[in-house]
Amino acid sequence: MTDVATPSLNIAGGTHVFPWWLVLIQGIVTLILGIMFLTYPYGTLFVLVTFLGAYWFISGLFGLISLAYDKTNAGLKVLFGILGIIAGCAILAYPLYSAIIVPFIFIIMIGVWGMIMGFVSLFASLKGGGAGAGIIGVLLIIFGILILANPYVTEALLPFVLGVFGIVGGFAAIIGAFMIKSQIAPSA
Repeated sequence: MTDVATPSLNIAGGTHVFPWWLVLIQGIVTLILGIMFLTYPYGTLFVLVTFLGAYWFISGLFGLISLAYDKTNAGLKVLFGILGIIAGCAILAYPLYSAIIVPFIFIIMIGVWGMIMGFVSLFASLKGGGAGAGIIGVLLIIFGILILANPYVTEALLPFVLGVFGIVGGFAAIIGAFMIKSQIAPSA
């Protein structure tokens, strides 16, 4: 009888959720995307937004089709399915406009999220969360205000920021994959 390694949800004790080679592939793809964002920033953004439109369209279709098999949360499935189909069709029908509008909406959401999290953190510090929470709260509020005050500049810089994060994250995943591989004992 041979031992077969199965993924486990228990991360402690040397077990891993993903096989090392899957983490390696993710790292390589992320690194390539990061390099593409830095060398062809707006073309890469255009392609990714187009893929997002196709994903939303297909996801909306699958959401509606899943109603034939599972009627739980039918209202939400119909809502998200129709919204996914509409958003996907809009992006696929107008890819150039979508490459501008989708990142802009994303930037606005990040700015609003930063301000909300900042106020939550600041409130927590006033309720006894400590000075660290207050400092983080103030920094998040400033971060949100800067983004919302200059959304077009932030949108123009978005592909470059994604590129840097892609390169750093890609290298981290590649190194992590080999660390996972070195921790796996050879099977007997």
